[in-house]
Amino acid sequence: MSVVAHIKPDADAIGSACALAFGLEKLGKDVQVYIGQPLPHSANMRTIPGVDRIVYGEPLPDDGLVVTVDCASADRTGSLMPAIMDDPSRVIVIDHHNTNPGFGGMNVIVESESTTVMVRELLGYLDVELDPDIAYGLYAGLVTDTGSFRWGTPRMHVFAAELMEYGLDTRQIALDLMDTMGPVDMQLMGEVLAKTQIVPTKGLSVAVLTIPAGIHSRMSQTAVESIIDYARSLEGTDVGVVLKEQAPKHWAMSLRSVVVDVSAVAQQLGGGGHWAAAGYSATGTRNEVIRKLLDAFPEPDE
Repeated sequence: MSVVAHIKPDADAIGSACALAFGLEKLGKDVQVYIGQPLPHSANMRTIPGVDRIVYGEPLPDDGLVVTVDCASADRTGSLMPAIMDDPSRVIVIDHHNTNPGFGGMNVIVESESTTVMVRELLGYLDVELDPDIAYGLYAGLVTDTGSFRWGTPRMHVFAAELMEYGLDTRQIALDLMDTMGPVDMQLMGEVLAKTQIVPTKGLSVAVLTIPAGIHSRMSQTAVESIIDYARSLEGTDVGVVLKEQAPKHWAMSLRSVVVDVSAVAQQLGGGGHWAAAGYSATGTRNEVIRKLLDAFPEPDE
């Protein structure tokens, strides 16, 4: 069996993939985890059990079951997409993004706090007993995708309490995944935040933060995620937008809001996500990309 997490993996992708792999191995299955990109995970993922077993940039086996986790669309599987789309009948999609089109032969798509919540439920149905390594991966996805439990349903706290019974050091996990940054990160974040723009459009106030390639390449993933959180929480704004320059005229876009369905906006532009958090890829100059985004927001009476 092959478990596939999305490219540019976050803690929910890696945590759900590794936890599922560990669980399936307890059932006697031969499992390998793949990510369809040549570069490895960011440094803040290094403490998630099983992360060192992930195979990067290698092709999938020609046969056997493929399970994708936290991949909101087929293109999120990166270089593995051709093999996945060549035979969708052997693909099971497990994901919590409501914009997922369902690209597998079987699609388990449920609006949930994290994909690790779904993996926990699946392992329960399979009568797999949790252990500290599985619990760590499940908790990693839960704590990060809920913004340290700032959004979600009451069950996230019940789930967290269950996982803590396995001896997790939740304070250290938070430090490792989200809260540790160096002096360079702080300085780079200051450069980005100092150039925040507030753009009015269609009755909305949109905060736009730009991370140029020269800064992005030097920032830790923790710092990048912190910038996105700042975009979400800026007082007096309705939408936060972060443009992350990947290469000249190539951008990864992150959208956050508590008043607008940003997943619908992202879908118009080829992406997806959740009501309050979404993303997509864009090409063009910075101004062109921003203009297309602003045009995609709904009119006030829609």
